[in-house]
Amino acid sequence: MTDPVFFAPSGPITLDDIVAMTGARIANGVEGGRLIRGVAPLDQARASDLTFIDNPRYVPQLADTQAAACFCSPKHSAAVPAGVAALEVAKPYEAYVAVQVRLYPTALRPALVFGSGVSPAAHVHPTARLEAGVTVEPGAVVGEGAEIGSNTVIGPGAVIGAGVRIGRDSSIAASTTITNALIGNRVVVHPGVRIGQDGFGYLMSGRGHSKVPQIGRVVIQDDVEIGANTTIDRGANRDTVIGEGTKIDNLVQIGHNVSIGRHCVIVSQVGISGSATLGDFVVLGGQVGVNGHVTVGAGAQVAATASVKDDLAAGGRYGGAPARPIKEWYREEVAIRRLAQREVKAGHNKDSQGD
Repeated sequence: MTDPVFFAPSGPITLDDIVAMTGARIANGVEGGRLIRGVAPLDQARASDLTFIDNPRYVPQLADTQAAACFCSPKHSAAVPAGVAALEVAKPYEAYVAVQVRLYPTALRPALVFGSGVSPAAHVHPTARLEAGVTVEPGAVVGEGAEIGSNTVIGPGAVIGAGVRIGRDSSIAASTTITNALIGNRVVVHPGVRIGQDGFGYLMSGRGHSKVPQIGRVVIQDDVEIGANTTIDRGANRDTVIGEGTKIDNLVQIGHNVSIGRHCVIVSQVGISGSATLGDFVVLGGQVGVNGHVTVGAGAQVAATASVKDDLAAGGRYGGAPARPIKEWYREEVAIRRLAQREVKAGHNKDSQGD
């Protein structure tokens, strides 16, 4: 359920507006002038809310929903209760999200904490260049020679290092630090993110470990989103690169010299070691570990908790430790389970004979 204190809807909008926006069809004769004021799950929706049904397991909740309207596929429209507008559409959840974006546009990026404009309590170096419409909130620091594009927001307590460049319409949330980095347009950086700090590089010997200078940058292209408390190390001798449109979850570690392609999805607690390369549209599930200097080919998908120690071919699906084709991994898991069950059964029979 949405709370109007935090997320006030911009609506209302009519069913006719929703039909025009999503291509849905009102399947049960409800008038198109009905107003929609919010969105909610099936079991929490009220008489002015929009909901959706996509997963068959939630069909029992559909019978009791109090929503004003429900996106559904044609196979579920007959189950929509009388009085609830059945909005038939090929992809119900996709249509529901489109309406959410229309009603709650401020939920797409971290909200302003204090207000727009450059706060008197911010610290902006005289040589920094801020385009029109930039917001710098209290306690933020913008360093020498930094450049920030129009309509970008720098949240409270954020530190933007010397020479950093951030594009337009970006959002840098509270308590982030960004150094040695070039950041594109429409980039969203959530609270606590660390970008551009030293990579983990040491020349090891029996006498101790000598630090290797990390002299590269971090380059983050347009439309990237980076989740809370993620860290992205700058390159050692070349750039760490995050490709256009890539989405990174919370608590991800990206090492120095890593190159991540366009439109990748990297889920929470992934660790990517130095000089690894991900092609475009790669998906890494939660807690995947990627060894240094390996390549994950374009479009590959790696299941949660897998360990990638060797190159993975483009377009494949992988799992396990070490990561291997997912069907192979499944077969091995089944075989091990059956072997274990036989061992347990044999031990039980041996104990019974001893009795």
